[in-house]
Amino acid sequence: MEMLPNMVGQLARESILNPIGFVDAHTEGEPTRIIVDGGPDLGSGSIKERVTRFRENADDFRQCVILEPRGYDAVVGALLCEPTDPTCAAGVIFFNNAGYLGMCGHGAIGVAVALHYLGKIGIGKHRLETIVGVVEFELLESNRVAIQNVPSYRLHRDIEVEVEELGTVVGDVAWGGNWFFLVGSSPARLTLDNVDSLSRAAGRVRKALQQNGITGANGDEIDHVEFFDKPFSTDAHSRNFVYCPGGEYDRSPCGTGTSAKLACLAADGKLQPEETWVQESIIGSRFTATYERLDENNVVPTIVGTAFVCSEGRLIRQPHDPFMHGIRSEHSPTSEGISL
Repeated sequence: MEMLPNMVGQLARESILNPIGFVDAHTEGEPTRIIVDGGPDLGSGSIKERVTRFRENADDFRQCVILEPRGYDAVVGALLCEPTDPTCAAGVIFFNNAGYLGMCGHGAIGVAVALHYLGKIGIGKHRLETIVGVVEFELLESNRVAIQNVPSYRLHRDIEVEVEELGTVVGDVAWGGNWFFLVGSSPARLTLDNVDSLSRAAGRVRKALQQNGITGANGDEIDHVEFFDKPFSTDAHSRNFVYCPGGEYDRSPCGTGTSAKLACLAADGKLQPEETWVQESIIGSRFTATYERLDENNVVPTIVGTAFVCSEGRLIRQPHDPFMHGIRSEHSPTSEGISL
């Protein structure tokens, strides 16, 4: 009889699907969940081809990793995979609660620190293969990384859009690895107390952009909205609030958003190549950024920030768990199912 509990436990363990190995890190406060093993089989080919298979055949995995009860909406996932470019330390697919990301600056910094923590890379220069191309980075210290982002540019300047409850909002459309609408003045003071009102305002801006057919290049959706204001720290240049595709805000200053900001500053002649820009986030964390000019329209930003490993472990999925793939909208009760 003493063997029974052990036998029951063994049977329970044998019933689970392949565990998902992860390392959690945060970059300037923004979380990244790096999947190191147990991910879906996406086959070979380019990262872009594998993302397509991920989206079409294994999106349940994304939701399991990100959504409650195993995750939460602010987490950005990073699936490590074999690169097609042998000069890269890893391939990586970034995703969040809403879908898949072209590039993620804070996530790339988190991945770099996690790779070092796992003993995969040392101090020095390395490369990551992403959906939008190869990203070079330098591990400056165990927790400090300089990311050389993809070429970034401003597509449109001073776009006016009428927004519910806000009136006329003016902003720039720019690419920094994701599409951004950058608004030079914030509808509320950039403090954590105002996150809910800032999120509602940014959501209305994004909705107005969609309704008015304002897009990035090739009709791509502008899925990030960024408000700017004066910094709280005397040695920073700006403070921002970044509204992400899934409705969460970025705790970090946002690497791709800061890259888009640099592209706008460069286009306006307000920041020269190699001149430093310190971008402060809504929680007071910061990125230090510079750029090199690639051509008349494009700049190559370098973003420097810190990341720290928070935890590591395995995510467990049992086939009879009704929330094996996360708590999704279809789990929400309708009004007919609520007893008052």
